[in-house]
Amino acid sequence: MSEIKEIIENLIHFRDARDWQQFHDSKNLATAISIEAAELNELFLWKDLEDSEKVDRERLKEEIADILSFTFLLAEKHGFDVKDIVLEKIQKNSDKYPVEKAKGTAAKYTEL
Repeated sequence: MSEIKEIIENLIHFRDARDWQQFHDSKNLATAISIEAAELNELFLWKDLEDSEKVDRERLKEEIADILSFTFLLAEKHGFDVKDIVLEKIQKNSDKYPVEKAKGTAAKYTEL
């Protein structure tokens, strides 16, 4: 069993033991991801670049875990294989951002 599948199985077990699947429709999972991402951003709010690299590591881990957890559950709900969809997206981005045009620049692909 892959590590990602093991994580998802553990998330499902945790969710189902609490009868929370009823709350895990696509809209609520997407909203939860957004809220957790905002909580992640809050760790960096009003910090300069140097201080932003020194945020509380425990809180950073927790927010990343929350985002990943809800993301894995949303992917599972729709039958997506997380590894496959990430690799597909990397390939699409490779096509949009060829190394010879994108290396060293933060420009959007439409501006390369």
